[in-house]
Amino acid sequence: MTQELPLSSYTVLDLTIARAGPTAVRLLADWGANVIRVEPPPSTSQSLTGPSTDPDYQNLHRNKRGLAINLKSSEGAALFKSLVAKADIVVENFRADVKRRLGIGYEQLRAINKRVILASISGFGQTGPYSDRPGVDQIVQGTSGLMSITGQPGYGPVRAGIAISDTSAGMFLGQGILLALLDRERTGEGQWVHTSLLEAMLCKIDFQGARYTMSGEVPEQQGNFHPTQVPMGTFEASDGLVNIAASSPKMWHSFCEALDAQSLFEHPDYQDYRGKIEHREQLNEDVNAVTRTFTVQELVERLNPVGCPCGPIYDVGEAYDDPQAQYLKMTKPAPHTSLGDVNLIRSPINLSRLPHAPRFHRAGPATGEHTEEILAEFGYSPEEIEALKTAGAIA
Repeated sequence: MTQELPLSSYTVLDLTIARAGPTAVRLLADWGANVIRVEPPPSTSQSLTGPSTDPDYQNLHRNKRGLAINLKSSEGAALFKSLVAKADIVVENFRADVKRRLGIGYEQLRAINKRVILASISGFGQTGPYSDRPGVDQIVQGTSGLMSITGQPGYGPVRAGIAISDTSAGMFLGQGILLALLDRERTGEGQWVHTSLLEAMLCKIDFQGARYTMSGEVPEQQGNFHPTQVPMGTFEASDGLVNIAASSPKMWHSFCEALDAQSLFEHPDYQDYRGKIEHREQLNEDVNAVTRTFTVQELVERLNPVGCPCGPIYDVGEAYDDPQAQYLKMTKPAPHTSLGDVNLIRSPINLSRLPHAPRFHRAGPATGEHTEEILAEFGYSPEEIEALKTAGAIA
């Protein structure tokens, strides 16, 4: 790398599968950590994100190197312990019984290296009545209550269009790892950091959750309209749909003035927050009657300059091709050995002293792609590496 990144002095052993764990590790890899992706040898490897050439795999595992170890063999287990002795962070999302069987529980790792941080993600928590349940994104979207508030009223629950519990849990675990590193600077000791998809989603439900915990109110589906702010939602233009937020007194005044809707502004039912809430269905229809006389682009150009947020509703391609997204350079290439340069999505974190490099350092590794290189760095001789290969401990 051409610049020293904040995490460049840390070594991470990445045992994660699927999406939540890799999301956490991606944060560390993007900001310079020496991330070693530890997978079973190819004959036994089963990726849940497709082959190493798949876009999903590449976007999750860029900036890592690949090491193939058979942790079920005695030689492979001993090898992994020798890596733990020199590592800073181990990240995993195995079930509790798998951790114990592989010898990678926190107390087992701490006995090897008291400074090591073990970071874990599960579906429902490390303990409790559901701790042994398998947990994947859609199951937790339902269990957390998210699906009950997503979608149009009267049409049943709807999943969010992204793997939101996976990615949220990964983001929270990444934050937890950074907190544990800060604490280690103070205490000299590592610790066990863990979260779950369920904890992440019960937190992300945010104000809807607080409405229940504080007042006992169970929020319901509101479709494309905000649950408590009016008018705020999706409205009709002459050539499509548009999102508009005109809920504050200032924004509401700006909306009506910019679209020559003085009669709407003076309507007796819409003079305060309570009136707007009580008549929200009629208000939304009255807003539609105004917005239908403009194109999406006209609404965007009229409302934003006067402080009333308004935006188009893009498909994914339009979103990445939008001039602002292009200006922000949200994608950049990574060099892949067989695919050439692949364009991946950069970290959304911006640091003024450390601007984003124009390219990713590495594409996502094939299983075991860097085994010999990594073991040599950990002090293994060519003869020792060959012996490990012969024993079936590495590939």
